[in-house]
Amino acid sequence: MALSDELRDRILQSVDDGFDAQLAYTKKLVNLPSLRGQEHAIQDLVFREFQSRGMKVDRFDMDRDAIMAHPGGSPFSEHHSDAPIVVGIHHPRNETGRSLILNAHLDVVPEGPHEMWSDAPFSGEIKDGWMYGRGGADMKAGSAANLAALDALRRIGLQPAATVYVQSVVEEESTGNGSLMTYLRGYTADAALIPEPTGNRLVRANVGVLWFQLKVQGVPVHVSDMGEGANAIDAAYGVIGALRRLEEKWNAEKGDHPHFEDAGHPINLNIGKIAGGDWASSVPSWCTIDCRVSIYPGTSAADVAQQVRDCVADHARNDAFLANNPPEVVVNGFHAEGFVLEPGSDAEDVLGAAHEAAFGAPMEAAMLPGYIDTRVYALYNQIPALCYGPISRNVHGFDEAVDLESLRRITKTMTLFIAEWCGTEAVA
Repeated sequence: MALSDELRDRILQSVDDGFDAQLAYTKKLVNLPSLRGQEHAIQDLVFREFQSRGMKVDRFDMDRDAIMAHPGGSPFSEHHSDAPIVVGIHHPRNETGRSLILNAHLDVVPEGPHEMWSDAPFSGEIKDGWMYGRGGADMKAGSAANLAALDALRRIGLQPAATVYVQSVVEEESTGNGSLMTYLRGYTADAALIPEPTGNRLVRANVGVLWFQLKVQGVPVHVSDMGEGANAIDAAYGVIGALRRLEEKWNAEKGDHPHFEDAGHPINLNIGKIAGGDWASSVPSWCTIDCRVSIYPGTSAADVAQQVRDCVADHARNDAFLANNPPEVVVNGFHAEGFVLEPGSDAEDVLGAAHEAAFGAPMEAAMLPGYIDTRVYALYNQIPALCYGPISRNVHGFDEAVDLESLRRITKTMTLFIAEWCGTEAVA
């Protein structure tokens, strides 16, 4: 049964009443620089926040063997985080509604040179209706919104009449193993909602991602005898060129993939990091390149990894030096498929109605050409997996920020959605 006008208005007002507290908590999250492998403090903070709300709390480590045995698992490396996963569990007195997963990641990407930021990267500064800081948009604002939505219900004496799992994960920015671990732990529900910064839109489809490293070896000699050696960095340029041609081929196939046919360039190969050589006057004997490429839904990460290996091998066979010294391709992070959210689920209908009540306009859906953890719930839990969140700018760049009015309305949508999807009962 749809929410009454009176209850809907009380919920919307409650979100407004708690918004200052929501922003204060969001800023507290942003102030903690939760880079990969450094998320312990922020996960401890979240643990305490869950406990303070009377939730049962499950805190657990990654199970490397279980993750590596699963087709959606990504490889571990020396850089893989060992911070715990934290799940807060709300159980109602009477289970009359539909259960829900609220998920958010708290790991963030490196901030880059601090002098290129207008303020300190983890300041959480608020200016002109935006909150600034690394991870503020992606996605600490969403993590705070998960709790703020439940707080808004409690403020008017209500709680969900169904089990709600509030998941706080890491490794979203590098492997996706954190959310996969919640699935392997046994957590599932009737639907999942992840408030990533999607510009007030529902994600209809998103790409998978493959991380790989190219290792190219050369022959070092003194630069005066350059012709007698083999420059690993120069050789790497050639390999990158071959991979760019493979990228062009993949993008030319976009018409074969629904939801991607109108995108300008859906498959992006990023040369994200390069290192090589030991001395300016020595021909470099090594070069290592870290790459990221996106994957159409329905295509396995293993298949794309093989296409990358074949491309590099084909190039090497036609190179006088590399033919006898082929580069090595090492998958060292993301090994994750994309997904498509088929329209027509009850969960999407409920979210759409909630959005319209909060924004006064119909909810739009769009393709997202980046990785999101929603793939775990869509592909493996096989439940309606909704990725929907606020407007952002400069995500992964300098002066990353989240739009606060958008965040307010998104939180209203989420609270209305929880109330309708899970039902409500009086707080015990």
